[in-house]
Amino acid sequence: MTDLNAGIRPRTANSPPPGTRDARGARRARSDRAAARAASARRWPLSRIIGVALLILLLFSVAAMVAGGLALISLHDSRERVVGTLSPAQLQVQRLDTALVDQETGMRGYALSGQKAFLAPYTAGMAEERNAIRALQAVSNQLPPSAAADLKSVAAQAHFWRTHYAQPTINQVSQAGKPVLSPDILAGKADFDALRAKIGALQADIAGARAQGVAALNDSAAVLDAVFIAVAVGLAAIVVLLAVGLRATVIRPLHRLAAEARQVADGDFGHEVSLSGPREVTDLAVDVNTMRERILDELDATRRANTVLQAHTEELERSNSELEQFAYIASHDLQEPLRKVASFTQLLQRRYAGQLDARADQYIEFAVDGAKRMQALINDLLQYSRVGRSAREPALVSSDAALAQARNNLAATMEETGATVETGHLPLVLAELTRLTAVFQNLLSNALKFSGGKPPRIVITCTRDEPFWLFSFSDNGIGIDPEYAERIFVIFQRLHERTAYPGTGIGLAMTRKIIEYFGGRIWLDTSYTEGSRFLFTLPMPTETMDQPPEDEPSADETAREADD
Repeated sequence: MTDLNAGIRPRTANSPPPGTRDARGARRARSDRAAARAASARRWPLSRIIGVALLILLLFSVAAMVAGGLALISLHDSRERVVGTLSPAQLQVQRLDTALVDQETGMRGYALSGQKAFLAPYTAGMAEERNAIRALQAVSNQLPPSAAADLKSVAAQAHFWRTHYAQPTINQVSQAGKPVLSPDILAGKADFDALRAKIGALQADIAGARAQGVAALNDSAAVLDAVFIAVAVGLAAIVVLLAVGLRATVIRPLHRLAAEARQVADGDFGHEVSLSGPREVTDLAVDVNTMRERILDELDATRRANTVLQAHTEELERSNSELEQFAYIASHDLQEPLRKVASFTQLLQRRYAGQLDARADQYIEFAVDGAKRMQALINDLLQYSRVGRSAREPALVSSDAALAQARNNLAATMEETGATVETGHLPLVLAELTRLTAVFQNLLSNALKFSGGKPPRIVITCTRDEPFWLFSFSDNGIGIDPEYAERIFVIFQRLHERTAYPGTGIGLAMTRKIIEYFGGRIWLDTSYTEGSRFLFTLPMPTETMDQPPEDEPSADETAREADD
């Protein structure tokens, strides 16, 4: 018998009784669990740890988006100032300079030739000048203050040059109808050179502003690149830190808890699981410790129960030994005096039959019958007690051989009753030949006994019901009511008077005990109404499971068996 307490330290003589020790241990365990729960409640739960990690990641993401947005806005503003304001303003200044040069060229050509065709550049230049000044004035608030002042100075100087030199010269040539050399040609040239100087100053202001804008644009691009690099580095650093932190605070405690739980699961129930990590992990560790303590308590209870069970087992072994001695006595010592009683009673019956009165003959008959029944009952009881006490393992047994042996044992009775047995090939089963023969003999004997006065017709078949063979044993006798389907398998239970049908009431009980001993079961088919049908199963050998069934007889085989 397996000892469930192997490896558990026995209680010494000085240790307290189990009940006292259990009570103290339970109180101490409850106190330890309460302290562990309180310590666990002070730890951060896993949800908070993950929440803080996500919050840090979220805050960094927001800061990165704000910094990147500001850098993008600065870059956009610088680009818009350079591309949308300063570069077009520089182009308009160049356009203004070209328009003034065209005016001066057209005016000079007209003055030298007197032909009005030369005034076209002058007229077109004035229109270009107005458009350029209008465009520059539209963005003057975005230009440097010096540029706006220079623009006003240029416009004033251009107006002064036209009114004091260009327009009077044109009027004079137009009135004379021929080229005229203006006496103010040197003053006009000086005024136009001053105008060119003011345009140069305006161009210098705008070019300087554009150079500053380009520098600011480059700085904004550099800042944006730096922000992106910082965000990437910071994100990578935060991810690494979060991974390391989660591994240290969550994953590593979980691995440690799993390792210690496996150690407990492997049988080291005395190992106390350490508490570390987030609240969920420590709570789980407390639960594992609680389970471990419960297992220790159950092991202790099992040890005590095993001690009681061991005592009961020893008592049962002693009782079985006494029963074996009784069986030996019943099979030897009790049989001898019983045989003497039966022998002398039969001798008395033969010698003095008819010499005494009828009552004496009746008494002698009762004594002879009682002795015979006592012998039969003792023999059947011995057979019943021997079932399941064989030391041999079940082996491959031919059901055909067992049935043939049973039919030979009952050959005389079968001949007297005119019984026929219809069967086909029966398979190999895992059993013992003598026990299986007893099964078939008991079933055949019942069919012959309870035939109802007509020739018994017995049909035996076998089908597959893996991993079992399913045997069917039917007859055309008086049948059995369904309400007695279980009672007939109980020892000493009879459904008829002894005077009507002889027997001890042990046959079917012994049949069930044999079949169950071999791993099968037997029952009455209550749906069969043409007599009685018993169904029982026996284990199918592994080597026959894959073979085609040979158990169901053909019609020709059944007919030949019936003729025999």
